[in-house]
Amino acid sequence: MPFSLTGDRYRGAADYQTYVAGARKNVELWNGLYRTLPVSQRFIDRARAVPGRWHVLVLSEDWCGDAVNTVPLIARLVEQLPSIDLRILARDQNLDIMAEHLTNGTKSIPVVMILDERFVEHGWWGPRPSELQAWVLSEGMTLPKEERYRATRQWYARDRGETTLEDIVSLLERAAGKESAREAGHTSPPRGVGGSLGH
Repeated sequence: MPFSLTGDRYRGAADYQTYVAGARKNVELWNGLYRTLPVSQRFIDRARAVPGRWHVLVLSEDWCGDAVNTVPLIARLVEQLPSIDLRILARDQNLDIMAEHLTNGTKSIPVVMILDERFVEHGWWGPRPSELQAWVLSEGMTLPKEERYRATRQWYARDRGETTLEDIVSLLERAAGKESAREAGHTSPPRGVGGSLGH
């Protein structure tokens, strides 16, 4: 069975601005990256072409470096899509949802879930952009923690959100494709497709 949650639980979660207003860690980064990171028009156009209405649910914590480098950009994208909305839940207060989205057995965040109108999940992403995750799992794991974190920050600065947006829009496109196929009776409900390492 695919993961699902109640509409009340989703609607009770914070939108981006409310979430950041309650942040205690990395407040300048949460606000600054939201204001300054660009969202390329090509990603907006692709996401707008996705049929149906969708919900994006994020598990996050304000201290998480990967979350602060990706979630503001995802929020900026979603704000420009009238058929999609976004809510954020704190991981540590929603461990039942986290338990359904572990990365190699770890509670790695952020986790970004694509839910349909009935709040049934059609895929998930996290905890890092695909290119960065591949590096962390290989060369990155051979480095001392501080060097790995520094290299990770440098990667985010160079990438400027491009890989994150490609990953999220592609996930949304796949989710919509699976939804259409399932309604036509061609496939079983898809399962989550998360990343593979974490904090």
